[in-house]
Order: sequence, then C-alpha cells, then structure tokens
Amino acid sequence: MNDLENTLTGIEEKVRVIIGQRNALREDLGRMRATCKELEETIEKQHIIINNLEEKNNILKLRNTLTQKGDSTEIKLKINQLIRNIDRSLELLNKV
Repeated sequence: MNDLENTLTGIEEKVRVIIGQRNALREDLGRMRATCKELEETIEKQHIIINNLEEKNNILKLRNTLTQKGDSTEIKLKINQLIRNIDRSLELLNKV
C-alpha cells in the first residue's frame, strides 16, 4: 500500500508542476498578445507617417515643377496624382 501512496503522491506533485507551467504559459501568452497589439499600432502609425511624408515630398516636387514653369499638362497630371494620394490617405485615416 505504501508504494501506491508514493506513486499517487508523485503523480499529484507532477500535476501541480504541470498546472504551474500552464499558468506561466498563459501569462506569457497574455504578455505576448499585448506586445503584438502594441507593435501593430506602431506599424499603423508608421504607415500614416510614411504616407504624410510621401505627400509632403510630392508637394515639394510639384512646387519645384511650378517654379520651373514646366508644361501645364505635366502640372495638371501631378496635381491629379496628389489629389488621388490625398484621397487614399483620407480613406486610410477613416478606416483607423
């Protein structure tokens, strides 16, 4: 009977260890999910910043084109491109 009690005690101890490991893994998973969410938010912010910088770059290019008194067709095309980029940016901002 003593062997049976020792075996049962050993099994109970192993179960406690496994439950402790499971709880630790759950905590790790929670922290990882929070980190993942933060990283996704950071990525979204970076995309917005990139879009804003691209817009500013296009505006500077347009300004340089206007100051060089380029072809009016080229200027109109660049203005239309800027408008499309602004519309895309607004769509992205509305989704967020």
